[in-house]
Amino acid sequence: MTSPQPPRLSLFVEPADGVEQALAAASVIDGFGVDVSVTLAWAAEVGRMLPADASLTDRWQLLAGTAFLDVGAARILEPHLDALAILDEAGVEPDETATWGVFAAEGAGTRLTAVRTDATGWTLRGTKPWCSLAGSLSHALVTAWVDDEQRRLFSVPLRHDTVTPHPGPWHARGLSQVVSAPVDFAGTPATPLGDVGWYLRRPGFAPGGVGVAAAWWGGAMGLLPALHAAASSERADQVAQLHLGDADAALWAARAVLAETADVFSAGPRADAGLLANRARTVTARAATLALETTDLALGPLPLVADEAHARRVADLHLYLRQHHGARDAARIGRELVASEQPW
Repeated sequence: MTSPQPPRLSLFVEPADGVEQALAAASVIDGFGVDVSVTLAWAAEVGRMLPADASLTDRWQLLAGTAFLDVGAARILEPHLDALAILDEAGVEPDETATWGVFAAEGAGTRLTAVRTDATGWTLRGTKPWCSLAGSLSHALVTAWVDDEQRRLFSVPLRHDTVTPHPGPWHARGLSQVVSAPVDFAGTPATPLGDVGWYLRRPGFAPGGVGVAAAWWGGAMGLLPALHAAASSERADQVAQLHLGDADAALWAARAVLAETADVFSAGPRADAGLLANRARTVTARAATLALETTDLALGPLPLVADEAHARRVADLHLYLRQHHGARDAARIGRELVASEQPW
């Protein structure tokens, strides 16, 4: 199967020149998405090319187009762009040579604490789980507890001698190159961004979460060429065409949701931003999941064992979609609707 070309009009509007340039450059990079170092170098260049005030549509088109080329590359690019957007929101000018991650997850049995002293300023101690590519990145935005109930966001140099990334456990078959493992901090210097709780309260939090959904959508769109080829073959019947139609319709609906969500968020802050983001993520995750299931049914086992690019896309997308929490995220939408005076 030949490498797919990036979707040019992924969200109904003409992409900015920087988006097309970034995707064109990516399409000729040897090892794109698989080789972490070359993909990170590309991501850093993209961050320099993309203006800080780039529209949400352009950012999401870039993520979707990247995932259409390679899901792993989008998984590497997305947190870097998210970190740059957060730094811009905080009024901080980033080092143009830096490569960024965002480490905000919590896990049972681990805790990262931030302490401030007159002698050392802010330092981090403890363990942070789910730190993707910590051994490859230069910097990260990290949430840490400042007391028993509140967290704060910090900018942290990952190549400091007090930072120890774990090599695993990471037995993933999908996104195997994007190692997401704990990191130990032993008095690491850290610079606070915003006040306590700002990371979750800031206007960009909800739109940032939908950026991941744009990558899911782009990754799932990369399944359509194979479905189209199967439905166009001499042996194709109505079932093959049904599979293509089902996947296309689901992804078309998700495209519309992403496009409208970008427009709504771009109009200004909203009190229901979290609800809108959860709706968009849920719709997109379901569409991508349907596309995966339909592709398996339509194509059978052969491309999963004989086509390296297809097998990798399927495995990568399956794991990437686990950033959506299924029924729990749908229940969150229900809770927000129940609590809202005007849910619709």
